[in-house]
Amino acid sequence: MGAAGRDTMDAEPPDAVTVAGPVDTGRFDNTTGEGRRGRAARGTVINSAFLIGLNMLALIKGFAVAGFVSVSDYGVWGLVIVSFTTLYGLIQVGVNDKYIQQDHEDQESAFQLAFTLQLALSGAFTVLIVAVMPLYALAYDTNEILYPGWVLALAMPASAFQAPLWTFYRRMDYLRQRKLQVFDPVVGFVVTLGLAVAGFGVWSLVLGTVLGAWTAAAVAVRASPYKLRLRYEPGTLREYATFSGPLMFQGLCVAVIGFGPVLVAQRALGTAAIGAMAIANNISVYTQKVDEVVTNTLYPVICAVKDQAALMQEAFLKSNRMGMLWATPTGLAIFLFAPDLVHFVIGSRWDEAIPVIQAFGLIAVFNQIAFNWTAFFRAIGDTKPVAVGAFAMAVVVTGIAVPLLAAYGLVGFAVGMAVGNVVLVGVRVGYLTRIVPLGPMARNVIRGMLPAAAALSVTGAARLATWGGERTELHAAAELALFLVLSMAITLVAERGLLNEFRGYLRRRPGAAAGQPG
Repeated sequence: MGAAGRDTMDAEPPDAVTVAGPVDTGRFDNTTGEGRRGRAARGTVINSAFLIGLNMLALIKGFAVAGFVSVSDYGVWGLVIVSFTTLYGLIQVGVNDKYIQQDHEDQESAFQLAFTLQLALSGAFTVLIVAVMPLYALAYDTNEILYPGWVLALAMPASAFQAPLWTFYRRMDYLRQRKLQVFDPVVGFVVTLGLAVAGFGVWSLVLGTVLGAWTAAAVAVRASPYKLRLRYEPGTLREYATFSGPLMFQGLCVAVIGFGPVLVAQRALGTAAIGAMAIANNISVYTQKVDEVVTNTLYPVICAVKDQAALMQEAFLKSNRMGMLWATPTGLAIFLFAPDLVHFVIGSRWDEAIPVIQAFGLIAVFNQIAFNWTAFFRAIGDTKPVAVGAFAMAVVVTGIAVPLLAAYGLVGFAVGMAVGNVVLVGVRVGYLTRIVPLGPMARNVIRGMLPAAAALSVTGAARLATWGGERTELHAAAELALFLVLSMAITLVAERGLLNEFRGYLRRRPGAAAGQPG
């Protein structure tokens, strides 16, 4: 992008104009002269380091706990989590996103309004989960989820008291935000693993989650730049409802998507099948992490430039391609090496999960296309397309994936979910043509997926050439190393322009060019 684009991207929004006296804008502090591009680039590094470490920790925790608890215990945890998240989706109405997007004159007041709404939603959810958990137990025909579900609900109010983290996010002060957030996963990891080793089974996961959430809440409250006070102003609910109504409908659709398959699997296949579905989903979710890092880093910037079409298009294409450069090799590696993962790492008792793990790996690759679309529609305040996409997915899951699950088991479920993701991506692309033309979007997908696809072809050919005899850990490790090296090498060559641009932003010293675009 040319100099004019950089000037526009890095210029501060009207609420950041310097005036006499202290002004709390709640947005970018540009006293360093770093500019938004530099701040976003550094934020991406900070967020990447944090989330890669966080998700590696989660991945290690998942596998470690799977080694100390039974498949049925893991299945109970899967039932609890699905029950929890299907209801939790109802309160994920974007209070934090709306807070980031708003340009209120009094930022302390804006924070307190958002905190009040989040606290009310969290309290309502806690009551709801206590009341509804017996119905879930009845539906799943097991009382084993009852007490874990009630105890897990205690983690919910902690989310409201973590609201001070939003303020650092809105200011793009990513380092402070992540330093505070790290308490949740670290405490959760230590407690969960320790209790699992001690033989607490599913309770290790429940108690680790609750203690981690409240530890992070305590740290966030202590660091809050604003007083935590209940506040309400006329019109606030209407303003948030316009933004959040479609997101609440999305939550209902997510509840249907999560509850239907699990209910059928529990009734038709048993709790062990739930465990297989849970571990397959946990592994595939890891493919989304870079896109989440980049998109979440950019969201405050997107909100600030939401009226500038060229910058919105550039932000979408580059951020989604960076996500695909991670998701494609990760998803293809899951597909190619899932049998090795089961046989050599987590144990043969998970053999039933291999086909669904492989399928979810491929689904994750395709699902990465336009994965970050919701951030752009949230930034412009139009959340209706998000609701439409969720509704389309819910219809396919209910009408295709669930019947296939009942008829053909986990393989049928994987096929149905693949169909659902094709439909969902189609909806995304259809709406995104309002922001990005179809041609650039298609070329972006090809560029993002090509390096890993080439590496897969070479690795697959090498496997066929050496096929025969008993497969060992050495064979698996050698193939995995080949795949990773090829993916990285091809990416470095094919995307050197994008990577050099990113490195250029990082090399600019904050304050070295004060008054110049970043």
